[in-house]
Amino acid sequence: MLTDVGTVAGWVTVVGEVSETEHLKTYGAVLEDQFGPFKLKADLDIEVTDLDAGTSIAFRAKGQDRQVATSIIVDATLSLGPSGSGTAIHVKGRWNVIGTVATMGSGTIRKKADHIMEEFFAAAEAELNG
Repeated sequence: MLTDVGTVAGWVTVVGEVSETEHLKTYGAVLEDQFGPFKLKADLDIEVTDLDAGTSIAFRAKGQDRQVATSIIVDATLSLGPSGSGTAIHVKGRWNVIGTVATMGSGTIRKKADHIMEEFFAAAEAELNG
């Protein structure tokens, strides 16, 4: 399930359609979001950096919005583990925003990231329980 990159990326509402360059290696996507007065649209290059099929996947996504002069880097690992009578998705990662959008301040960026993660988990739960 974690290797269905298009589905997992779809759980992040700010990420548009994912294009596969090389299966389970490299992908492209567009990140679009309104961030205060800025409309961000960044082409992302996504590289799978580690893969344990069926258990975990790690990736790096990086991109730039030249219009808003902002760069984004996300390093994340998604892994599956037991949870009671089911399975839990564990997410570990870090993100870096540099440029014009970063002038909004770290608190605002953190709040936006928390909201994106809440949407991610809600979408994952809906799909997996659906």
